[in-house]
Amino acid sequence: MKKYLLEITVFVTGAAVMILEIVGAKVLTSYIGSSIIVWSGLIGVILACLSLGYWYGGKKADQEPSYKIFANIIFFGAVAVFLAAVLKEILPAFLQKNIKNIYFESIFDTLILFGPASFLLAMVSPYAVRLKMVDLEKTGKTVGNLYAISTVGSIFGTFLTGFILLSYFGNFRIILFLAALIFIVSIIVYPKKLFKTKTILFLISIFAILSADRIEAFVGPKDVIRISSQYNNIFISQSIDSSSRRPIRNLWTDPKGIQSAMFLDEDDDLVFQYSKFYRLAEYFNPDIKKSLMLGGGAYTYPNDYLRQYLKASMDIVEIDPKMTETAEKYFNLKQDPRLKIIHEDGRVFLNQTDNKYDAIFIDVFNTYLIPFQLTTEEAAQKMYNALGENGLVMVNIISAINGEKGKFLRAEYATYKKIFPQVYVFSVELYRLSTQTQNLVLLALKSSEKKSFLSDNEEFNYYLSRVWKKEIEQDLPILTDDFAPVDQYLVVAF
Repeated sequence: MKKYLLEITVFVTGAAVMILEIVGAKVLTSYIGSSIIVWSGLIGVILACLSLGYWYGGKKADQEPSYKIFANIIFFGAVAVFLAAVLKEILPAFLQKNIKNIYFESIFDTLILFGPASFLLAMVSPYAVRLKMVDLEKTGKTVGNLYAISTVGSIFGTFLTGFILLSYFGNFRIILFLAALIFIVSIIVYPKKLFKTKTILFLISIFAILSADRIEAFVGPKDVIRISSQYNNIFISQSIDSSSRRPIRNLWTDPKGIQSAMFLDEDDDLVFQYSKFYRLAEYFNPDIKKSLMLGGGAYTYPNDYLRQYLKASMDIVEIDPKMTETAEKYFNLKQDPRLKIIHEDGRVFLNQTDNKYDAIFIDVFNTYLIPFQLTTEEAAQKMYNALGENGLVMVNIISAINGEKGKFLRAEYATYKKIFPQVYVFSVELYRLSTQTQNLVLLALKSSEKKSFLSDNEEFNYYLSRVWKKEIEQDLPILTDDFAPVDQYLVVAF
């Protein structure tokens, strides 16, 4: 083992950098989402820290090439990883309250939480190269071998995290495990230096891993159930509905907004007003037999749909199996022969399906984040193709209508107008100006036959009265798979 000690070390630290980066993205998702803006900030800062680490590691190795210093670098890298685990809730929550800009939040969160560890772990490879140098004639081979091994470690860490770790462990445990592993490496590299200190910190890491649930419950939000999956950090809490004063259970995946909720008393009514607008599908297509829903969440609307259409069925495409498990456990989702759940990306499903639907409901907003691949002209065309003759699409949108905050709505409206003969927008919230961010429902009809916006049904009549009657400015290009700046349009709305 001693013969290959440096190779093992660069492999482990290479893996650690990628594990930290991927888990770091998941940590930030709970506070600032997972938009391309957040990913750009995360990757950019970590690359900058890695570059500085490579430079300084090489410089330090030339000045003082010793295993003692090498072990210290690894040790302090482990300390930095451990501190990232400790601060992963405290720092993002603090910055969120004091910095109201997602660009700066993503940069400072990454820089403070993961920058020091990335810098120190990056120092390992160039330092290992210097320690390995014994024959100048084989310098190129030595450098190539060690950097190749480090890269293989990064590849291994990437697959391990994405395919296994995030499926079975929470972010806190993964980061603590990483710290413990790096502590072990620092002890093996040079056991004489700070042996007691390293051992104590290693044991603290192990204790923290075993007590992770209690520690997270202590430092995190109180009275909140936390569930981690490959795709989301899922949070569940209870509160009182502000309008009805009734107890509700909430589900969210980031603290900027609640995605789903249900009443805890016996009433099965929907909590959120926008989801009640989906009932208008019956007015525009009275003969609904089969529908598709993209985005299950807590499955509150699918439950309402089954109660409303006693002879109809619904296919639900929800990418996250853990979300479905959560809905079954906490939101009264029951198995039903009329309900088919597919765990897949919504766009992938649309690309492959040959089914015909009477209605398609889309509810995939995660505060200000929406999967761009479901907003484009190509996606709208797939929906059009998947509809029957009188089919319709209803989309939950969070945006303004006019002004800077309404860019996403106007771009999406123009996109659907290119495919569907009739497109309407309903303003869900009363007393909101058109320049204010709000819940909107977009309706696209496959049929060109005009319908009256008056109904004998009192409930339908109210929803119909909320249609936006003024012209919607089409001042933005349509969204396409090639160009869809969805995140940039939405970030200004919040």
